[in-house]
Amino acid sequence: MAQFRLVPPASADPTATAALRAEVRGFLAEQRAAGTYSPAADSWLSGWDEVFTEALAARGWLGMTVPKEYGGHGRSFIERFAVTEELLAGGAPVAAHWIADRQIVPSLLKYGIEVQKREFLPEIAAGRCFFGIGMSEPDSGSDLASVRTKATRVEGGWSLTGTKVWTSGAHHAHAFIVLARNAPADPAHRHAGLSQFIVRFSGPGVEVRPIISMNGGHHFNEVILDEAFVPDDMVFGEIGDGWRQVTSELSFERSGPERFLSTFTVLASCADEMAAGNIVPDADLGRLVARVAGLHQMSTAVAGALERHENADVAAAVVKVLGTTTEGYIADYADLRIGDHSSVDAALHDAIVLAVDQRPGFTLRGGTNEVLRGVIARGLGMR
Repeated sequence: MAQFRLVPPASADPTATAALRAEVRGFLAEQRAAGTYSPAADSWLSGWDEVFTEALAARGWLGMTVPKEYGGHGRSFIERFAVTEELLAGGAPVAAHWIADRQIVPSLLKYGIEVQKREFLPEIAAGRCFFGIGMSEPDSGSDLASVRTKATRVEGGWSLTGTKVWTSGAHHAHAFIVLARNAPADPAHRHAGLSQFIVRFSGPGVEVRPIISMNGGHHFNEVILDEAFVPDDMVFGEIGDGWRQVTSELSFERSGPERFLSTFTVLASCADEMAAGNIVPDADLGRLVARVAGLHQMSTAVAGALERHENADVAAAVVKVLGTTTEGYIADYADLRIGDHSSVDAALHDAIVLAVDQRPGFTLRGGTNEVLRGVIARGLGMR
């Protein structure tokens, strides 16, 4: 039977980040007062603002966990968690740097060779380099073992051919990390023969096609690779070790505060409306607030585990399933309680509409919740 160990709470004193959180809140208040941005739901996906990203970098809030020798700030995962949580709670436009700072940074530090670290880490920390993710493929869903993008050995590197979908920000970003098959699929060992490669969107043989959402938003893309050349120094990690690397990266993707705070600005506004007497008080709002508070503790614990270099795959899956479900509940609650009230200001109404529009994607991105329940079951030793 598989063994599952609970992830202990983060060891850091919660009050240790109080000053840092206050600094971020003060910065966001200044930005709102200056009209730099308006709080929005799902801002880590739809809020692409490179000027705002540069402002965060100037404050030292990008590349926080990157060692100083690579242009970073040498701070802890817990400190970075505090900053990102405050940015999300404030509905700040952080999409431009989100993927690069969230999972490309720790992946580069763990698997990247020196030339890759020197090239990308300082630029990410400076808010000048943006990344996408090249995992999902048409007809593959969340089953990454079924990827068909082919990596063929050629002189001086590799040639990649295949299609990736749901690549957030590919129309703006500089590069993405592609999971491809370097050896034929083996039904008996489905996770073998996979490798990762750093591919620049501007390179030959790479075509980015937009995927437009039903509300007209353009966040996702399809990326066609047609014999795209990848030099040997852009092979990411070890050839054939792609599956282990990807599952490690997914802990960063699935466990962060963006998995339960995408609709926090809407929840906070609902609380304000209730306090002002514009909507009838009910217990459901309190239940949603309690769920978010619990998820904060769970996600912080995973951040602590990642800082200790402990495996947190199952715990990350739990946060993702519970968090994205809660985000959907918040969108539904706001839509049903105050979505059509004439007393609601235009900004809140727009935020609720966006939350409802984005709701179907909450439980899909980062691996569907149905698949992740299987990950959790296996981690708990269930059959």
